[in-house]
Amino acid sequence: MTQIIPLSAEARDRAGKGTARATRRANRVPAVIYGAKLPPVMISLEFHSFNHILHKPGFFTHLFDIKVGEETHRVLPRDLQLDPVSDKPVHVDFLRVTDETRITVEVPVEFVGQEKCQGLKRGGMLNIVRHEIELEVSAANIPEHVTIDVSAFDIGDSIHISSVTLPEGCKTTIDRDFTVATIAAPSGLKAEDETAA
Repeated sequence: MTQIIPLSAEARDRAGKGTARATRRANRVPAVIYGAKLPPVMISLEFHSFNHILHKPGFFTHLFDIKVGEETHRVLPRDLQLDPVSDKPVHVDFLRVTDETRITVEVPVEFVGQEKCQGLKRGGMLNIVRHEIELEVSAANIPEHVTIDVSAFDIGDSIHISSVTLPEGCKTTIDRDFTVATIAAPSGLKAEDETAA
């Protein structure tokens, strides 16, 4: 299950480019909270504390409890705008969620069992086709990652999504049985096979 990160914010009374620029000059990041059939709430976040959180892994798969005055909003980041020159955050969109909210998120893939994998021991290479898998999941059960055990695979094998055990309550957004990774032959082995052929 995803971790919930507390975050404090200040309410903004107006929208617009001029207000957003003034917010950034005050070393804050303009943001908006929307969804759950409630009116949007315009907020600003302290730049340094938000920038620190932003650069940790899994920003888009973590829930946040944003405290604005006396209210706390449980949200999921949905969009982030960065300055094209400095790469600093200039605006963030947060979606309000409940435990029942079903959402689509891209979850990172974690590969384990590489030290036991016969194909890798023989010089094969783990060729990762998908570093992330798009899942439909309830907001309360977003997994930190999808774990794939490669220990039983050999050179030439493909690891398809059908052979992966997804966390409970998750399903992929793609209907077909797609490839997540392959165990590719090393270039020396390929050359030997071609010579033999």
